Amino acid sequence: MNRKECKSCGAQMDPRAKSCPQCGAPNKKPLYTKWWLWLIVVIVVGSISAGARSGDADPMPSSESFAAAAPEAEGVIHTEDEQANTSESETIGQKNALKSAKAYLSFSAFSYEGLISQLEFEKYSREDAVYAADHCGADWNEQAVKAAESYLEFSSFSRDGLIAQLEFESFTHDQAVYGADHCGADWNEQAAKSAESYLEFSSFSRDGLIEQLEFEGFTHDQAVYGVDANGY
Repeated sequence: MNRKECKSCGAQMDPRAKSCPQCGAPNKKPLYTKWWLWLIVVIVVGSISAGARSGDADPMPSSESFAAAAPEAEGVIHTEDEQANTSESETIGQKNALKSAKAYLSFSAFSYEGLISQLEFEKYSREDAVYAADHCGADWNEQAVKAAESYLEFSSFSRDGLIAQLEFESFTHDQAVYGADHCGADWNEQAAKSAESYLEFSSFSRDGLIEQLEFEGFTHDQAVYGVDANGY
């Protein structure tokens, strides 16, 4: 089985694990593995190709066409006054960073700091990235809920584990708690799914599996439920 190195402590771990068995640090997937990033890339490449085939078209897509290609993000609030006040005084960098921020939020959930980091990764200045995050209209609590729901689509988490993962994504503790409490998760069912996942890839005694689930942040009752639900 391929192994990967934990970025926090250097221990070897299963790349599919949610956290490092040695230090407990979350196993965060790199940016390039996220589907929404590749969707954005496809949109941009498609726009470039269409422009190149058109004799009178600019081969590079404008910020307007890039933002227009993305659906409106949930949990993002825009007002006429806000748009009027910002558009009059925005620099070109701020304007483009803001459009990029809104486009990202239409495809995925971000924390405030996570969105700034993503914009900086796209070579916007720190000042323009902060401006965009401050003016994109995002409700960061709702972004935390969307992020929590997204994680639960692909893996199982305890409440504490999900809060820790959201904090790892740079949500504040209060935002992470809000996301975990409003994502609609049934923590007993999450424990059952987590137990099933462990049993697929390794062998455990009943007490050992309960202990592992508790290590993942499940309560004792949730851990027992999870083991019982798998017929153990």
